[in-house]
Amino acid sequence: MNKNSITDIPIKGLNVTKIFTTDSTETLLISLEKGETFPTHTSPKTTLLVVLEGKIDFHIENKIVTLAKHQCYSFEKNIEHYVTAHKNSRFLIIR
Repeated sequence: MNKNSITDIPIKGLNVTKIFTTDSTETLLISLEKGETFPTHTSPKTTLLVVLEGKIDFHIENKIVTLAKHQCYSFEKNIEHYVTAHKNSRFLIIR
């Protein structure tokens, strides 16, 4: 990440920025504009999602988990999921 602050990344549409990576882990910063969707996908590793700001719906295994600022949710690898934004949101994916 070339920016010094997470808040420097604009919230417009969907933006995925890799902010940290090692041989065993990576951290992604996702910004998602209100009303936008992060399309259905799977994760190759067990993952922790941490909401930094905003409010999202996390859709996984036929349920919806609503998460807001400073809430987190963990999930196993290879499970289809997607995210919709109630508000302009930023969240971390740590896997």
